[in-house]
Amino acid sequence: MSDLKTQVNDASVEDFLAAVPNARRREDSGKVLDLMREVTGEPARMWGDSIVGFGTYHYRYKSGREGDWPRTGFSPRKQYLAIYIMPGFSEYETLLSRLGKHRTSVSCLYINKLADVDMDVLREIVAGSYEEMARRYP
Repeated sequence: MSDLKTQVNDASVEDFLAAVPNARRREDSGKVLDLMREVTGEPARMWGDSIVGFGTYHYRYKSGREGDWPRTGFSPRKQYLAIYIMPGFSEYETLLSRLGKHRTSVSCLYINKLADVDMDVLREIVAGSYEEMARRYP
């Protein structure tokens, strides 16, 4: 197995989030933490020094590279909240059209502030993503 820098660890999620410098980002992070705990039924764990993850799955690429990663999670970055939607967004176009102000990359949903999005739609996206990852990686 390759040495991934981002490993699950026993650092305190609460301490990490309490140290987020931006007050709005810190408050939004608490709301996303609550949403993900509720949706996944999993405890929050730190992955590396900046990702709050829920659940875990083991992946193995055809190249032989393998590792463990959270089924879902988030990271309060300086400019936005990054929410990890691991299966990607191909199944979520309709929901994304109703979410509000956001952008995406391969498996990251970027939100500047939660006030810009519909929390019920966000909950649906996170729940669908988590369930899909549980199906793919039981």
